[in-house]
Amino acid sequence: MSALILDGKQIAALVRAEWKLRAEKLTQQGTKPGLAVIIVGDDPASALYVKNKIKACNETGIYSEVHSFGGSVEQQKVLDCIQTLNQNVHIHGILVQLPLPPQFENNRVITSIAVEKDVDGFHFYNVGALVTGNTVFSPCTPYGVMVMLERNNIAIEGKHAVVIGRSNIVGKPMAMMLLEKGATVTICTSRTRNLLEFTKNADILVVATGKPRMVTAAMVKPGAVVIDVGINRLADGKLCGDVDYDAVKAVAGHITPVPGGVGPMTITMLLCNTILAAERAQSGIQVKF
Repeated sequence: MSALILDGKQIAALVRAEWKLRAEKLTQQGTKPGLAVIIVGDDPASALYVKNKIKACNETGIYSEVHSFGGSVEQQKVLDCIQTLNQNVHIHGILVQLPLPPQFENNRVITSIAVEKDVDGFHFYNVGALVTGNTVFSPCTPYGVMVMLERNNIAIEGKHAVVIGRSNIVGKPMAMMLLEKGATVTICTSRTRNLLEFTKNADILVVATGKPRMVTAAMVKPGAVVIDVGINRLADGKLCGDVDYDAVKAVAGHITPVPGGVGPMTITMLLCNTILAAERAQSGIQVKF
């Protein structure tokens, strides 16, 4: 048996085309969706991510602007920039590219973004509201995974889903979103004892540990859906995920490649959230809490 490949590029292209029509409709009505990206420091990976996000905005009909700061900038200057953007009616989404320099308080920066413009879905309100299923903007990576499952008609209700990874960006919200759709969810970490006992019982296995090829074929239930969120650069410069792709695809029923799997979906859901934010702004919808 060889797993069916969940092609993130293909799904992302379809989703972007649909949301581009919504962006065009908004623009025709006088509201062009706008995204502001804040980047601090000169990390090459962050710079590349921002470049790709701006390119995707341009292709989808979203206005975008980048606010760059040196790595030694005072936190207050970045907070001031965010407050200015919060008041800018032409900006519907604000994204702070992570990681920030060590002198920054990540939580303070993220929560200074207006909830209505938190298109990354990292504000405490949006993360906390996942528990009740009432979040305004879902975090982009787990949101993208859910869309991949939906577009491939993969059933979630009644399935046992195992999430390896407990980060606030992927692991925890991923678990909440799967639970909301009726899955029985187990959260593990790379330090979970007898991890094999959990992964072998997973109908849906989501891996987000940051450890190259950590999940082997022996750890996967035959026919399982394997979602690899990890992306790691090896010593030879090649990219790989947290799953031993070549071995696991011979056991799994569905699997995401790295690259070309979850990655394209993450940026796509950022675009969707930005367009949704613009639609909400046009309709005068505000978050009250």
